[in-house]
Amino acid sequence: MKKYLSEFLGMFILLFVGTGAVVVNQQTNGALGLQGIAAVWGLVIIALIYAFGDISGTHINPAVTIAFAIDKRFEWREVSPYLISQLSGAFAATGLLKLLFPDNKTLGITMPSGSEIQSFTLEIVMTFILMMVVLRVSVGAKEKGITAGIAIGATVWLLVLFGGPVSGTGLNPTRSIAPAVITGNFQSLWIYVLGPFTGATLAVFAHRLVHSND
Repeated sequence: MKKYLSEFLGMFILLFVGTGAVVVNQQTNGALGLQGIAAVWGLVIIALIYAFGDISGTHINPAVTIAFAIDKRFEWREVSPYLISQLSGAFAATGLLKLLFPDNKTLGITMPSGSEIQSFTLEIVMTFILMMVVLRVSVGAKEKGITAGIAIGATVWLLVLFGGPVSGTGLNPTRSIAPAVITGNFQSLWIYVLGPFTGATLAVFAHRLVHSND
């Protein structure tokens, strides 16, 4: 239960701070800007990895959990409890944001600024990059060494700066599902569910090809 509680708390903090930054930026007429929002996402990821990494591995992302299971670093029987914990934390955080900012109609939902196929492709590639970094700095679905959190957090920071203006940089299905459900806006949600799962899965097989001895 400690692992599941860690995933719940980690996801709650991630979305409350991360999507909260998007909401606060909207409420304050762009006080944070893209650079500020990217910094918030990157820094909170770093903090959460060091806070919960030794307990649950700090997946806080269903795509990461599934990818670890495919790579046989994580037991499939643990996947469902992890996903439930992650979704629960995401909905709790988004619900609290709704209470704090009742007039905000979007609550930080991810939406493409261009075509859907453009954002879908970008989400696949960006999640692929993130998962490759995660796979290289982790062992058995837990962080490896003191720099793991910095490497992963910096990658998220970079990807939000890079992809934010185009796709919103989802990378994480729960990050998009919870705001979409609570606001009732399901437009383009498929991009931010299918894209991360596809990118993370491709990263597992690419990682095996690059680092296999065979």
